[in-house]
Amino acid sequence: MISIALYKPDIPQNTASILRLCACLGLKTQIIEPCGFNLNDSRFKRVVMDYIYQSSIIKHKNFEEFLNKNKKSRVILMSTKAKKSLFKFKFKNNDVILLGRESKGVPEQIHKDLKNRLKIPMSPASRSFNVAVAASISASEALRQIKKF
Repeated sequence: MISIALYKPDIPQNTASILRLCACLGLKTQIIEPCGFNLNDSRFKRVVMDYIYQSSIIKHKNFEEFLNKNKKSRVILMSTKAKKSLFKFKFKNNDVILLGRESKGVPEQIHKDLKNRLKIPMSPASRSFNVAVAASISASEALRQIKKF
């Protein structure tokens, strides 16, 4: 099944929204540490509510461990720097959608190392989507394509 991976998330409310999204859609959430907050953070708990108990969370100590544990999956980076639209990409059942930090995205080396980099088309006057919104759009498109909706 499709999963959502978060690279060193640093805003608890966004991470909580993504966990809630994944719980509602039956997706796994992968967190690449270090996380910029504690999962006991009150801002996190206020948004995630009881969905934390329906969530499947996999934590990775670092990006290398994340890649090693996902060898059999394609890791797809969502990035405003990408050229290809996610609507022109063919998702597969075990793809991992990777989203960067709210404050810094992912390091340039990750952009270079990952073959699959996609963007969500948006108005040229806009800078970027909120990471939770980007997770929702990309997960919905991936699930639509693999006929889970």
